Amino acid sequence: MSDLIETRLVTLDAHLGSTSTDVIKYLAQQITQAGRAASAAELAEHALAREAKTATGVPGGIAIPHCRSAAVTVPTLAMARLGTPVDFGAKDGPADLVFFIAAPEGADKEHLKLLSKLARALVKKPFTAALRAARSNEEIVALVSEVLSDAPAAPAAPAAPAAPAAAAPAATARPKIVAVTACPTGIAHTYMAADSLAQAAEELGIDFAVETQGSSGSKPLDPALIAQADAVIFAVDVDVRDQSRFAGKPVIQVPVKRGVDEPEKLLKDALAAAKDPAARKVPAGNETASERSTDSASEGFGAGLKRALLTGVSYMIPFVAGGGLLIALGFLLGGYAITDVADQYLTENTLFNLPEAGLLAYLGAVAFKIGGLSMGFLVPALGGYIAYAYADRPGIAPGFTAGAVAGFMGAGFIGGIVGGVIAGLACRWINSWTVPRWLRGLMPVVIVPLLGSIIASGLMFLFLGGPIAQLTEALNGWLAGMSGTAAAILGLILGLMMSIDLGGPINKVAYSFAVAGLGAGSVAENPAPLMIMAAVMAAGMVPPLAMALATAVSPKLFTGAERENGKAAWLLGAAFISEGAIPFAAADPLRVIPASMVGAGITGSLIMSFQAISQAPHGGIFVFFAMDNTWPMFLLATLIGTLVSAALVIVLKKFVRKAPVGAVDPAKVAA
Repeated sequence: MSDLIETRLVTLDAHLGSTSTDVIKYLAQQITQAGRAASAAELAEHALAREAKTATGVPGGIAIPHCRSAAVTVPTLAMARLGTPVDFGAKDGPADLVFFIAAPEGADKEHLKLLSKLARALVKKPFTAALRAARSNEEIVALVSEVLSDAPAAPAAPAAPAAPAAAAPAATARPKIVAVTACPTGIAHTYMAADSLAQAAEELGIDFAVETQGSSGSKPLDPALIAQADAVIFAVDVDVRDQSRFAGKPVIQVPVKRGVDEPEKLLKDALAAAKDPAARKVPAGNETASERSTDSASEGFGAGLKRALLTGVSYMIPFVAGGGLLIALGFLLGGYAITDVADQYLTENTLFNLPEAGLLAYLGAVAFKIGGLSMGFLVPALGGYIAYAYADRPGIAPGFTAGAVAGFMGAGFIGGIVGGVIAGLACRWINSWTVPRWLRGLMPVVIVPLLGSIIASGLMFLFLGGPIAQLTEALNGWLAGMSGTAAAILGLILGLMMSIDLGGPINKVAYSFAVAGLGAGSVAENPAPLMIMAAVMAAGMVPPLAMALATAVSPKLFTGAERENGKAAWLLGAAFISEGAIPFAAADPLRVIPASMVGAGITGSLIMSFQAISQAPHGGIFVFFAMDNTWPMFLLATLIGTLVSAALVIVLKKFVRKAPVGAVDPAKVAA
């Protein structure tokens, strides 16, 4: 398989610098000079970003820096045997054998299988000894090619056959452990952890099977093996797929690198957990990603609140997005008078008995009513899924109920947040009670929802709902009276928030603030919430549109992959998908993000000054019909911000340069 590695990608017994960064930059330059990557700087940046997540040094003096990158044009291995070992974060010391695995974004499965084969081979001492003894680049290439052509393509380690029942008494039965390994790129650590655990299990006399959830494919463990297992090990840096298969099993969950560094300790910990009645068990049901990665009972209050709010908002947004667009469609078909006649049309008329206003008006009433009903779930869904983040499924009903109470009392989205937090914390507390065994089955379906609803909704009715409703009314009054400089400053702040993390937590806070006020806004009586929605949407469109424009105006400042992303960013930006700018921000955050923030802030401020509105929470220019007659001003503000951001990012890329990622000074390389 010499297409993955060639002699010019091998460096033997050289001094390539004193840090892992120096070595990675050198190897990235070697790959680029071999015509296998478009940009050494971009490739090194992606590899270093991967290195920052988890160090790639492994026991035995080996390092496997690796990444997927749009800069890579051909799947590649670059190898260096270092004259001066360099620290890559392994516990047993620096590395002298370094393999840089560079995979394209869209690498085919066969190449990914080959790359994973190499990673697995590097945990085998005879192979690494041969690499250290090799005298030439050609010998290294031959050794690697032999490994890639001979080894099987990354199968799950099989379970050792269980001894027949008659062969030995039950007391000597071999323990059984299953595992899942997975890392963010799914190329190296996934398979090295699997093989390290399998080798350690064989030495310890453990029946072992592992499922590698990597880039080259994943073969799920046999359900029979899972059922027989005494415990399970999750050596993962990402979510375990279909985790509910392991429900009820004692579990040890650690970062994937510990599967490479400490396989024997993990297996012994799993055996101990299998004998401990109080050991952590894999929960039943389908938890959210945040719940699977965080023990919510032990996290700090602030971290838990942040996680719960983001969970609630993520589940709420589909209700709002779909409902808002349907309301806007109702206005387009039936006019603004549809608000007064929709109920009458739907109760007195049908598709075969149309009202005098005709078919379009009737369809407008249907769209408006569906949208209104969907928007009615805004606060209950927010409260319900905040509680879900704290207490899993038993918290949903109390959270929804507390959110409905908040809506009934006029406490709005602030009430939904407060009610959801109380419901979630109450349900989590109730679920922690020690109860008789006969009562445990009733806890999640009866006891927890009942008592959680009484506590959360009772507090809302008796103590909290009224004051929060007054606060909400005061906030709406302040927004309704906002004009001039105050409105422009608010628009500026919202624009900055929408562009600082491009779909991240800060962006979500600004967006949630906007959509939460839509229900209270109206074109005639209270346009301020609709102006805020327009400001947030227009500001969120600016970063991807600006990057698209910049790549078109100055293509030489961007990589080939960025130019391709720029073409897609036109549509993403026009549709209000801020994430279209993420590839640019990830590659060059210190220039792209500030430029985006300036343009988005200007756009948000202009929208509020122009008093442009949007009755739809999403859609960008494709929901112009939801902007009444202010859509020309919406487009003008968006255009101005896009031009400013595009010009600024071009200037920054031309005159404020990053430290170049070049080859190591040849004078420093000892052949």
